Amino acid sequence: MKHENELVTYISKYITLNEEETQAVIDEIPIRTFKKGTILLKAGEFSTACYFNLKGLVRQYHIIDGEEKTTFFYAEEQGIASPDDIDKKVPSTYYLICEEDTTLTIGNYEAQDDFFNRFPKFETLCRILTNAYMSTYQELLTSYIIKSPEERYLDLLMNRPNLPERVPQYQLASYLGIKPESLSRIRKRILVKR
Repeated sequence: MKHENELVTYISKYITLNEEETQAVIDEIPIRTFKKGTILLKAGEFSTACYFNLKGLVRQYHIIDGEEKTTFFYAEEQGIASPDDIDKKVPSTYYLICEEDTTLTIGNYEAQDDFFNRFPKFETLCRILTNAYMSTYQELLTSYIIKSPEERYLDLLMNRPNLPERVPQYQLASYLGIKPESLSRIRKRILVKR
C-alpha cells in the first residue's frame, strides 16, 4: 500500500482527486518492483507499456557500432513512455534497463484509454506532465547544441545532483556525449576551481 499512497500523493500535486478517483488509482494501476539489470524494452521490440518511476533508476540507451550510447536516465517521479512507438506502431530503437532495483507503475495503452474515458481528469494530468517532460527534453537538446561538455556537467550537478552517485562514470560520460577520460578531466578541473 505504501507505493500506492506515494502515487496518489504525487498525482495530488497536480489534480484534486475525489474518493472514487483515489480508489481507482489504488485498485487499477499496477505497481511492480524490478531487480537491477532487468531489461524493460529491447531495440526491435514493440512497446506495449508505459511506466511511471516511483523508486529507482531506469536508463535509456541505444547500441551504435556495438557501443552503448546513454540518452536518458529516468529517476523518481518521471514517466517513461514513447508516444512514437505507440502512435506509429514502430519497433523501439532503444533499450530500457533498470540500473537499480526499481518500482514502477505499469500502464497498458488500451486500458489507459478506458481509464481516461471513465476519469477524464487523468488525461488532463497526462497533458500537464507531457508538457513538462517536453520542456525538459527541449532544454537537454539545446544544451547539447550550445553548451560545452563542462557546462553540461555543471548543469547536471545543479539539476540532478545525485545522478553522478547513482551511475557508473562511463554511463554518465555517454549521457553527456563525451568519453569517460574527458569526464575525469572535467571533474578534476571543477575540483581545482572550488
